[in-house]
Amino acid sequence: MTGLAGLLAASPTFAQDMLTALGDGEGQVNIVAWPGYIERGETDPNFDWVTSFEEATGCAVNVKTANTSDEMVALMNEGGFDLVTASGDASLRLVAGKRVQPVNVDLVPSWSEIDDRLKDAPWHTVDGVHYGVPYMWGPNVLMYNTEVFPEPPTSWDVVFKEMDLPDGQSNSGRVQAYDGPIHVADAANYLMANQPELGIEDPYQLNAEQYEAALNLLRGQRQIVSRYWHDAFIQMDDFKNEGVVASGSWPFQVNLLKGEGLPIASTIPAEGATGWADTTMMHAEADNPNCAYMWMEHTLSSNLMSDLSVWFGANPAVPAACTDGRGMQTAEGCTTNGMDDFEKIKFWTTPVTQCATQEECVPYYRWVSDYIGVIGGR
Repeated sequence: MTGLAGLLAASPTFAQDMLTALGDGEGQVNIVAWPGYIERGETDPNFDWVTSFEEATGCAVNVKTANTSDEMVALMNEGGFDLVTASGDASLRLVAGKRVQPVNVDLVPSWSEIDDRLKDAPWHTVDGVHYGVPYMWGPNVLMYNTEVFPEPPTSWDVVFKEMDLPDGQSNSGRVQAYDGPIHVADAANYLMANQPELGIEDPYQLNAEQYEAALNLLRGQRQIVSRYWHDAFIQMDDFKNEGVVASGSWPFQVNLLKGEGLPIASTIPAEGATGWADTTMMHAEADNPNCAYMWMEHTLSSNLMSDLSVWFGANPAVPAACTDGRGMQTAEGCTTNGMDDFEKIKFWTTPVTQCATQEECVPYYRWVSDYIGVIGGR
């Protein structure tokens, strides 16, 4: 038993009745989303994919932003939301926890336009049943200050180990790390390349020895990080005002800082990168299912895919959004965002005990408790 099967073994999914036909909208849809994922022109008037939806459907879009996958799972457990834009390390837990329901793809007319690499992805598909609609995907990049790094850093070691940077000053107190247990996978990904004797094949599937090596790397990192970030806007402020010069980040922050004319760039170092492939999933007890289905179709068929790809620096779930002129994105822009690098990204997923690469792996609940200890200096 491996992967998703292992996660679900103790908590099998239940049979959930799916809608068989759309009815009238309920007047609203309540969504948990990553920052920057659902824009109505308030941050930048050029980026608005909400207003047209509300005018066409009469469904008001209410958004609650979440900064980590753990926060998303907690909010969905509390209830009161119809949809969530879940990454792979949350989506599997939401299915296993019976917090989301199967999606009737026949009620999503643009389903056929979804990237074939995403349609049946294991982070939202169980035994051929889809528990969501693919949304957006991309890498976790190394963001850096170009005045400190005249050339792009070639390794993640600039944020993992104490060293002098190209400006002659130490990186201590000038780098950050992600405030989420899934960051253990970034350490494991680094070790895959730099300590091959550990035998790590998958950064989410770690035996006890491999896991302890990742924790030790993170304990060393604790000595040099100035902040564990989870709020994208606070991280941007730290790069602008607090002397931070390098950190794992999302293309979203990179794009906004570059747009302000700041000396910021990003790269994927030689070790490669983890990443996220997000899925719009419907709460098992959604109060507004008709508006929810309308929104899921809107995400695939409107300007959202194209413009969000530009705004966030990510890749749309619908490849045609790169080329058909529905929005701002172009084929060249999608190539820049890594549309052709899908196989190079180690997408977030939930670590489970029964894993594919070895007899037994350290499960996610251990990642949660141990990472809290790392941040606390233990």
